[in-house]
This record gives sequence, structure tokens and C-alpha cells, in this order.
Amino acid sequence: MNIKSEGHEDYGLLVSEKAKKYAIVKELDKKVKLKGQKTVLQYEVRLQNGLECGGAYIKFLRPQKSGLKLENFDSEAPYSIMFGPDRCGTTDKIHFIFNHKNPKNGEYTEHHLQEPPFVPSDKLSHVYTAIIRPDNRVSILVDGDERRMAYLLSVDDFKPPLIPPHMIPDEKNKKPEDWDDRPTIPDPSAPKPDDWDEDAPPMIEDEDAVKPEGWLDDVPPEIDDPDASKPEIWDDEEDGEWEPPKVPNPKCAPAPGCGKWKRPEKKNPAYKGKWKRPHIENPKFKGIWKPRMIKNPNYFEIDTSNFEPIAAIGIEIWTMQEDLLFDNIMITRDEHVASRYRDTTWKPKYDVEKAKQKAEELAPLDFVTRFQQWAVNMLFRIADHPHMEAYKHHFVDIIEKVEDQPKATLGVFISIIVVILTIPFTIIFSIKKCSASVNVAGKKKDNAATKTLNNQGSNKEKEDEIEKENEKAAVAVPRKKSGRRDA
Repeated sequence: MNIKSEGHEDYGLLVSEKAKKYAIVKELDKKVKLKGQKTVLQYEVRLQNGLECGGAYIKFLRPQKSGLKLENFDSEAPYSIMFGPDRCGTTDKIHFIFNHKNPKNGEYTEHHLQEPPFVPSDKLSHVYTAIIRPDNRVSILVDGDERRMAYLLSVDDFKPPLIPPHMIPDEKNKKPEDWDDRPTIPDPSAPKPDDWDEDAPPMIEDEDAVKPEGWLDDVPPEIDDPDASKPEIWDDEEDGEWEPPKVPNPKCAPAPGCGKWKRPEKKNPAYKGKWKRPHIENPKFKGIWKPRMIKNPNYFEIDTSNFEPIAAIGIEIWTMQEDLLFDNIMITRDEHVASRYRDTTWKPKYDVEKAKQKAEELAPLDFVTRFQQWAVNMLFRIADHPHMEAYKHHFVDIIEKVEDQPKATLGVFISIIVVILTIPFTIIFSIKKCSASVNVAGKKKDNAATKTLNNQGSNKEKEDEIEKENEKAAVAVPRKKSGRRDA
């Protein structure tokens, strides 16, 4: 799909849907020779929704034996070079892969760049450049900056190396049957000790263990989830009888354990495991066998890589992200031309995108968002107050609701303020009430004592009456609240 890039008047090729395969190809009017000439491959791609799993690379196709059939373009189409970003799971690289024809056997081999650069992680337009030079150097640039330089003929820069090894193992050379390559062998004369018990278990019950006090033997450790309900789509005939999932039994929480108590196990001091003979040096050891080395029939030497020409450009990818935008694909001999094109075409777009991103990051937050942040901070401060310790878990629940539902922030916060304001008044009135009760109780107690003194020598009934009055006075004094709230 040809569509505008977001925020620009420029058009590009858009991958519009995720979880699909895409393919498009353009045959060149004239083949581009690569051998012995500097060649610059360059294009732009914008990962507008990022790239979590998928490719954004381009294939530079070599000529086809039977001619290029555009309608048949797929992943099997042979290419000279594959270049560009790819990311999925642990893969995060800018590929540079080239196919090279072995002059001895005519077979093509893929050679992958080792230690390729990482893919930029933002959602801005980036320009990727590969410069292939006649001296066999390859430079990978991102936004004009060189991120990797490799040598095509190096044994370390590409896997497998372009030039195959001169000597290879002889596949026809097999290890002789009487060849003993064991450095050591079990000692055949070593006897097993008489006290070695191979059947002793590694773990045994701890006979010294005692069941903890308060263990609930008759309480099951798990119960059916009381909040679970049978799904509407559940079919007893097809799915079987529905059973609610199990959850930990809340009755077990205050106890050291519940269910049938079993003694814990401990390591068995008598355990030795299966007896094995000790090893001794092997008198028949001949060394580690290796097949003999022979000359590689497919070995060749070259001074410069022999790339196939580029006959077409194709994008053949699979991606889990949509809105990948390809633009300004270029092949040129002059890297200065590519540089000028970056400065005049890519850089202005990138600067606009970068400025927009920075403005969004620095933009003042709307009133609702600012109030939400202020409310959350205030609730955290209130919840951390020592007097609010008993209610802290309620504040955490409210904070989570505020963060998930910004529109509910104002109503929730006003309710909290009302509750907070009522707490001091509740405390004040509780103190006054407590003081009044103490005074009343004190007066009653004094009266009871006076009555006792004035009626010494009275009968038993009066003494009992005075004692009851004292008990009532003591009951009238309220106990100090602990500040702890039952769950």
C-alpha cells in the first residue's frame, strides 16, 4: 500500500496489518554489477508501532535462470544480498547476508555478518546504508553513522567464511573397531565394600520431629473456590462434570498447618548410592581418535568477492507489527550521492519527527492527568502517616482505582477528604466522652467508699450492696482503644 508517512507529505510502502506475510518486487531496467565496483545500498524504514517480532529488510535479487516471474516472488527467490532490520525474541540485528557461488562446485552459500548492529528501538524514520567496496570492505551505516565495518574475506567477520577451509576431515575415514580412546577405565579388581548398602534410601523420616501445637488435622488444606462459578460455555457431556478450582483454606492461615500431619524427611546418613568401581589408567589407550585430514575439493582462493548482479529489489517479510513504512530505496555507485540524499530527504523528516516526539514528552499535562498525579501523591502521604496504619491497605486499593480510572479521581478523592476530616472530630468527641465517663465513675466510687465508712458494723446485705456499686463504677470506665482494626 502506498501511503503518507505520519506527519509528512512523503509517501512510502506501508505494511498495513500485523501477523501477515508481505511481498512486493520491482525488476530493474538494468542489472547492477557488484564485482569489483563500489556499490551503495540504501533505504529508509519507519517502525511506526515498533518492531517486537518481524523483519523490515530488503532482498536484492540476482538474475533467475528461468527469468524473473514477479507473480511467483516468495521466500525461495534467490538473492545476492539481504540487508536490513530484523527483531524477534533474542534476535535483534541489522542483517547483512550475501549469497556467494562456489567456483568449484557451483553451489551457493549464505554468509551472515557476525556481530551485526542492533535495530534502533524508537518509532522514528531511520536510514540504513550498506557500502560494498572493491577492497572487500563492507560498512553498515545507520542514519549516516558507521555501526559496523567487516572484511568479506575474513574468517571471523562472516559465518561461514567466504573462503572454505583448505583441509577438511575425511568422511570416509572411520575409527577402527579395536581403537580404544578411553583414557581411564573402571578398575576390574576393585571389590565393593561389605558395608556398602546400595538399597538405602536417600531420605528417611525424621523420628525426632514433633507435630506442632495447634496443627489442624481435620481441616483440609484446600477448599473449593467459593467465588468460582461454572462457565456458561461449559458442556458437561463434552467437558465432563465441572469442578470448582481449589484455593488455600483460610482456616489454615492462623494455624501452623492443617490436614494429615506427616513427619518431615531428612537426609539418610546411611545413604551411599549405587557403588561404582574406581577408575584407573587404561593400558590400551591409543589417544583420542580423529579422522584424517584431506584437501578440500571445493576449496578456492579469490582476491575479491564474486557477487552476482542485482536484477530486482524485493520486500518479502513476515511481521507481527503493522504500519512499517518503507521509503526511498536506492542503489548508487557514489556514497556521496547517498549522503546528500540522506541530508536532503531523510534528515528533514527525522528532525520533524524528533521535534514532535520531544514536544510530546515536554507537553504540559492536561488538568485531569495533573490532578490525578497530585491526588495519588497525596493519598500515598496520607497512607504513610502513623495514625493511618490500620487503614493503609484501603488506601492502596483506592490508589489503584485512581490510577486505573482517571475520571473517578475527583469523586474518590473528595470522599477521602471527607473521611479524613471526620477523624479529628471523632477523636475529640471520643476523648471528651472518655473524660466524662471517668469523672462519673470516680464520683460513684467515692460515694460508695463514703457509704462504706459511715455504715461500719452494718449487716452483710449492705456490704454486698457496696461491693456491687464498686463493680459498676469500675465497669463504667472505658478501656483505651488499641488503634488496631480487625480484618
